[in-house]
Amino acid sequence: MKNILVIGSVGQIGSELTLELRKRYGNGNVVAGYRSTLPTGELLESGPAEVVDATNAQQIADVVKKYKIDTIYNLAAILSAVGESKPQVAWNIGIGGLMNCLEVAREYGCAVSTPSSIGAFGGGTPLDNTPQDTIMRPQTMYGVSKVAGELLSDYYFKRFSVDTRSVRYPGIISNVTLPGGGTTDYAVEIYYEAIKHKKFTCPLGAGTFLDMMYMPDAIEAAIDLMEADPSKLRHRNSFNVTAMSFDPEIIAAEIKKHIPDFEMTYNVDPMKQAIANSWPNSMDDSAARHEWGWNPKWNLRAMTEDMLKVIGEKHAKGLI
Repeated sequence: MKNILVIGSVGQIGSELTLELRKRYGNGNVVAGYRSTLPTGELLESGPAEVVDATNAQQIADVVKKYKIDTIYNLAAILSAVGESKPQVAWNIGIGGLMNCLEVAREYGCAVSTPSSIGAFGGGTPLDNTPQDTIMRPQTMYGVSKVAGELLSDYYFKRFSVDTRSVRYPGIISNVTLPGGGTTDYAVEIYYEAIKHKKFTCPLGAGTFLDMMYMPDAIEAAIDLMEADPSKLRHRNSFNVTAMSFDPEIIAAEIKKHIPDFEMTYNVDPMKQAIANSWPNSMDDSAARHEWGWNPKWNLRAMTEDMLKVIGEKHAKGLI
């Protein structure tokens, strides 16, 4: 990777990925693509930013030509819970946007990475130690678009030799950008509420295990896969990756080690609970570990310490 375009650069993953890519590959070599929300702060000031709507193929092509882009990270998506109320929008952005990226990449010789998700799994999927290759019958538009995206990306690799690679992300936990309507968002919100109010109302029931990952590991996965030796990749789209699996009771107990008077109650959201119930409890990510050296650094204990520290500092300064 030398010249990189990040579409969806102001989102939860994109905002942090763009900055890390600039640190590694040079500020001027990483373009922050955005649609309507203008990047701010370091994201805007540290490097180039361009309007790039994933559903507008010409905008993508213009930026690719202008900056001689060789790698596109396509992070534009409508997340799971939001996508259920806007299925057509979710499909148009998820698949229409990907199709545009792949066509531009085919014409200009770019590599493309479009993240998939645990949302790609569904009815009939083994929930424990979910295999790399297994039944994928998702029950949400978000998941349907992710499965279609995996197949489409593999098709463009096999048919047109477009270098497509991607990971299936679990829930991602960040202390920088707030999440935008995903089923696993509770695992971010719980930290903010613990700091601000010492209490949290959880929308998922006790015993709901889901795979999770701290953002630094998510960023590392995105970069390491695109830098991996292609001759070692038996799979392409997409690799299971995970770092930890827990339910609301376990994360609450970890927080209580630092905030003893923290309290959690439940008000289960039926739609989010139904989505979560169709997703894996834990994934087998041995293919990623074997084929390109995936090795997460953060566990629940270390992540909780860091999340509470960073969010606590923000709260003390009146930033949240």
